Amino acid sequence: MSKRLFDWILSTLGLLMLAPVLLLIALAVKLDSPGPVFFRQERVGRYGKPFRIHKFRTMRHEPAGQGLQITVGADSRITRVGGFLRSTKLDELAQLIDVWEGAMSLVGPRPEVPRYVAHYPTDLREKILSVRPGITDIASIEYRDESHVLERAADPEYAYIHEVMPHKLALAASYVDQASVWTDIKLIVRTILAILSK
Repeated sequence: MSKRLFDWILSTLGLLMLAPVLLLIALAVKLDSPGPVFFRQERVGRYGKPFRIHKFRTMRHEPAGQGLQITVGADSRITRVGGFLRSTKLDELAQLIDVWEGAMSLVGPRPEVPRYVAHYPTDLREKILSVRPGITDIASIEYRDESHVLERAADPEYAYIHEVMPHKLALAASYVDQASVWTDIKLIVRTILAILSK
């Protein structure tokens, strides 16, 4: 089975089976704070093609371009419902739409905003962007508490670009070298176990 067919089948089943949950999340987001249900942001996809990612909104609605593009610690912009969605990773379920449409994969390097992709080393940029970005990957599992790691840094954005991101890119490049449906299944299971253990 091809990776794309695997993604399409599972994302279709996921959207259908989780429809009641997705509707409840949407309602909770809408009732909790003013603004849209989805957070849409430009990310860099396969071969450098930009797309607008779907996430359930977890922060106060602000005009585009305001605020940091990373989350640091107990960010004051996070709403009450948003805090729960982030801790359980339920905000990421909206990306099943992106997988179904073909912009993303279930497993693959997490898609970054153009601001940070500009810092990718040339060789790694070409390699990592040769595959569809994913909802989860090994870096997502290892850095699931990333915001708390950055909270301890004097300059969180500098720490992200020069300390966290290089390690994430190395993990992403390793994934690209061994990407397969079987590898994806194992990472999906690891992701679910990591969320449940937390």
